[in-house]
Amino acid sequence: MISCTTPSASAHEASKRIADANALVSNDGGSRPAPQSTRRPVARAEKGPYYVDFRARTAASWGHAFVWYGKTSERAVEVAGLTPAGDTLAYVIGHLTWVPSETGASYGDLDPEYLTANYRVYLNEADAKRVFAYIKQLQANSPVWNAETTNCTGFIGDIAEFMGLKVPYRWQRPESFVNRLKEMNGGRQMVRLSPEQ
Repeated sequence: MISCTTPSASAHEASKRIADANALVSNDGGSRPAPQSTRRPVARAEKGPYYVDFRARTAASWGHAFVWYGKTSERAVEVAGLTPAGDTLAYVIGHLTWVPSETGASYGDLDPEYLTANYRVYLNEADAKRVFAYIKQLQANSPVWNAETTNCTGFIGDIAEFMGLKVPYRWQRPESFVNRLKEMNGGRQMVRLSPEQ
């Protein structure tokens, strides 16, 4: 079946979950500033000051899906995804049973040359606090990885579902999953969560 593969990050890389977003590529369609005379002063506020960027990248075989999230006015970006902890052996065993997982940045998540798909949505501050707390909770409660059942597309699919997005079939290549997620939601850029119960 479909799996997400990533070489295990070094101890330094695994603990690094914040990166300089200016050094990273964002496929945000509005990344080039308009000439001053045509720029609308509230365009940034219309998108929302916070974002979640669903991303896919190349990897050893199937690829990997993960999210970047943060505040648009800050250079820092958080990374969350689900990968097998350890080396190639953990990945191979993870096709047969559950193996320990890692849920932060993995090798290649911060490198723009590996990016194959992305879908960025914006949030207001109140909704961002809820979504970011959910991502942290999901990371804390995802101790295992398995290629068939608890993989990277399922992980980011849970985040998308929490945000109220339509979510595609989860057991497909990460690039296809992210592109389909964007397509199913009409490329919608702003997300508003339903009121808390």
